[in-house]
Amino acid sequence: MSKVLSAVAWPYANGPRHIGHVAGFGVPSDVFSRYMRMAGHDVLMVSGTDEHGTPILVAADNAGVTAQELADKNNAVIVQDLVDLGLSYDLFTRTTTRNHYSVVQEMFRVCHANGYMVEETTKGAISPSTGRTLPDRYVEGTCPICGFPDARGDQCDNCGNQLDPTELIDPRSKINGETPQFVQTQHFFLDLPALADALAVWLDERESTGTWRPNVIKFSQNLLKDVRPRAMTRDIDWGIPVPLDGWRDQRAKRLYVWFDAVIGYLSASIEWARRIGDEERWREWWSDEASSFYFQGKDNITFHSQIWPAELLAYAGQGATGGEPGVFGAPSLPTEVVASEFMTMEGKQFSSSRGVVIYVGDMLSRYQPDALRYFICAAGPESQDSDFTWAEFVQRTNSELVAGWGNLVNRTASMIAKSFGQIPQPGALEPVDQEILDEVARGFDTVGDLIAHHRQKAGIAEAMRIVGEVNTYVSRTEPFKLKGEDQRERLATVLHTLAQCVHDCNTILAPFLPHAANRVWATFGGEGEFMPMPRIEHVEDLGPVTTAPVDPSIAADELRVYPIITGEYSATPRWERRPVSVGAPVARPTPVFVKLDPSVVEEEMARMTGASGAGATGEGEAAPAGGEARA
Repeated sequence: MSKVLSAVAWPYANGPRHIGHVAGFGVPSDVFSRYMRMAGHDVLMVSGTDEHGTPILVAADNAGVTAQELADKNNAVIVQDLVDLGLSYDLFTRTTTRNHYSVVQEMFRVCHANGYMVEETTKGAISPSTGRTLPDRYVEGTCPICGFPDARGDQCDNCGNQLDPTELIDPRSKINGETPQFVQTQHFFLDLPALADALAVWLDERESTGTWRPNVIKFSQNLLKDVRPRAMTRDIDWGIPVPLDGWRDQRAKRLYVWFDAVIGYLSASIEWARRIGDEERWREWWSDEASSFYFQGKDNITFHSQIWPAELLAYAGQGATGGEPGVFGAPSLPTEVVASEFMTMEGKQFSSSRGVVIYVGDMLSRYQPDALRYFICAAGPESQDSDFTWAEFVQRTNSELVAGWGNLVNRTASMIAKSFGQIPQPGALEPVDQEILDEVARGFDTVGDLIAHHRQKAGIAEAMRIVGEVNTYVSRTEPFKLKGEDQRERLATVLHTLAQCVHDCNTILAPFLPHAANRVWATFGGEGEFMPMPRIEHVEDLGPVTTAPVDPSIAADELRVYPIITGEYSATPRWERRPVSVGAPVARPTPVFVKLDPSVVEEEMARMTGASGAGATGEGEAAPAGGEARA
């Protein structure tokens, strides 16, 4: 049994998350994690809400609350949404815990001591109207290299080159469109040039495995062609203090949110270990013997294939200037960065301000979570941009989930309930029976291999093809015509075969559709949960880690209580055929999936139009699946 770290992008807490976000970081990571548990691996799935940075301050100001109050409110909403979606985190936490603060400060101290944090005077962008710093990602303009009109101040998404806000042509504030002022300021920079050779060796090794998506590995390698020091502190008062004399008391100097956010994978692993009472156990998932997979949208590739690996190398003293590891040792670098492409909605970029958005909570209040999960798996932005439309959502739900899988479950259970009331004892199998059993059994290998290699779209397509073959088996054997007493043994054999096929298909589909898997399991006499589900717990802040020096800037006030997502997943079923139990009771079923009326399309389009016409408030988001815009 191998250790598998499932490192899931941290949703940003400046507001509720929409379906484009969970299409990248949420559902793909959960499908993968659930499958890997079923395949016998020891999975640690971690994440949390990312709560520092300018967007939180902007949203808090607009709402008339403090940044912490806004983060608390949105954290609770996001936690509930992700649990309702069925994402099986071992720990979903947040970046405003003292555990996280202390892990981040330890990382910075050691990177600095090893010589990879360089102090430089630079020019920072300031909003003329507010006097507040505009971080790199909040300055946009024309790329000086390729001419792309909407390049960001940290990089150009069109050509992939790293940029500085001062290099942009006609720079403007993303918040209000005004032209920023540039003033001198002092900051620490991560010395990426001193880490470039080590990064190149690591990326070349990753390329040689042939497992990374081609666009991700090529983009990551191209980043090294124009590598330069990257600012790791910001002129802002909402964030983690810089743990150095002369810096920690400067209220307007904080660690850059992207320095602290990616460290969340490590700090969440440490918090998980502390919460189970085995403080050092996190190391099992951060050794070279373990595998780690990072899930996010494509606009975050830079931070996961360059910045985070560079921080780890600097902390371990493995760059050009050497150095000694800190108390965390030398945590392993990512095995794979699994980045999804962009998702749009009705042909437009997601934008809450223009009403082109549907939040996860709103979606789940009206539709089944597995209907959304199915759409994301079958039509999401896995390796190319995709578009969510209400027409396709209704069509896939009705013609594939309801008419395909749901119909097979219901007709099988109905026939068994009517004729036997329990799973019958079969007689001798005929070739047609063995053929379909063998066809379904092969699905464990084919679908499992596709999920393991992050080809979930192909995986669910193959699973649904197998469902179609079983439906064809019903048409070929016509059990509904086997009514005579002399045909009863044959009827029992066909229905037992069908029950076995449905159970196997349910196992194969379970990582994709865990809620439905539990209902199907119960329909055929199963007890308890087939697929373990996550739960919310309210916990006390643990305080700083005890294995690292505690900086005096970490407040020693009363411990806070906050919600986490966790779960007990040890009962996850194995990824293999389990013979059905003869005699298990089967009652007349209720539909597994809800058929949607075609009027849903007009209703939802009208809701979007109304939201846009009403001038919906919120920060505009051209969000990729799993991407988070913060600075």
